[in-house]
Amino acid sequence: MASTRDWFETVAEAQRRAKKRLPKAVYLALLGGAEAGATMDDNVGAFRELGFRPRIADLPAARELSTTVMGQEIPFPVVISPTGVQAVDPQGEVGVAKAAAQLGTAMGLSSFASKPIEEVIKENPKLFFQSYWVGDRDAMLARAERARAAGAKGLIVTLDWVFDSRRDWGSPFIPERINFEAVRKYAFPVASKPGYLYRWVKSGSLPDLGVPNLVLPGQEVPTFFGAYGQWIQTPAPTWEDLAWLREQWGGPFMIKGITHPDDARRAVDIGATALSVSNHGGNNLDSTPATIRLLPAIADAVGDQIEVLLDGGIRRGSDVVKALALGARAVMIGRAYLWGMGANGEKGVNNVLVIIRDGISETLYGLGKSSIHQLTPEDLIIPADFTRSAKKA
Repeated sequence: MASTRDWFETVAEAQRRAKKRLPKAVYLALLGGAEAGATMDDNVGAFRELGFRPRIADLPAARELSTTVMGQEIPFPVVISPTGVQAVDPQGEVGVAKAAAQLGTAMGLSSFASKPIEEVIKENPKLFFQSYWVGDRDAMLARAERARAAGAKGLIVTLDWVFDSRRDWGSPFIPERINFEAVRKYAFPVASKPGYLYRWVKSGSLPDLGVPNLVLPGQEVPTFFGAYGQWIQTPAPTWEDLAWLREQWGGPFMIKGITHPDDARRAVDIGATALSVSNHGGNNLDSTPATIRLLPAIADAVGDQIEVLLDGGIRRGSDVVKALALGARAVMIGRAYLWGMGANGEKGVNNVLVIIRDGISETLYGLGKSSIHQLTPEDLIIPADFTRSAKKA
């Protein structure tokens, strides 16, 4: 169907509409990666280097897209990746949860989200709670227990972050809180985007820069930068710490941020249920290769001992098929759904998910496959120098 006012046909169109609709600083917060953006660009560009080997006859009338991720059945292999404070739309993570639930898929909720887990999980029970390693073991366990009490189906620990905020094109101004100074700085940019302003006025609220999922009993909700400062000051976890948390949690457990086969093996050793091959969307250590280049070596290193997901650069259903052919069980998407939300709120998120789901089915048809579980590297044309792999230490 052709694009209309309330529907867009591609994620690229969602991005264009989000750019037009959002204040510049909000849009830039969704766009940029670390330093020169080499990793961010490669995350997307690497998919273009992979070709398909299509078939033309005996094509399947129906295609099976369903799978399971951390014990949750999902009708197509796409999971919402956890992303931080969402000032893109007043509904924030609640709207994302509704959109994902409408299509039956699971959602990762960031510990830096703008909406509390108890509110979000009401809209989508297939929810995995994501946490950085912030504070001591007691603090980590307290947040995990709150997530368990709310009904979270799994725990995601994200480790791919080196606190590098430098961007060659500049970082947008993000206020500590919405006060007079913030309103003064944002007044003209927001007023110049009437659609964005109208949504917030209609909601009767202002963008909330607090992070309610990081609050501990007896404390006030920290601001984004207050929580960020605590995170910076927390020593990075050891594998012993991660094994301890996995044991304390006792349920489905994912390590997110793996790019090295040795780390993938360590995730297996501590008993993790799943791992995500991720470079934080290009916001971690710039010059790290695209995740799709690293996926085959990691999948080979762990075999079927752990669920392998890929996060980074997914813009269309054919990208998902390429990831599955190279060893992923499913993918996680971040910028794609945030652009959808920027373009058209909850409906825009749903729109993006439908585009990607339908693209998976169409690509399977072209390859002559009746199921995502039939995909192998033989379905792809892979350049000789495509993959990247660190040598085993």
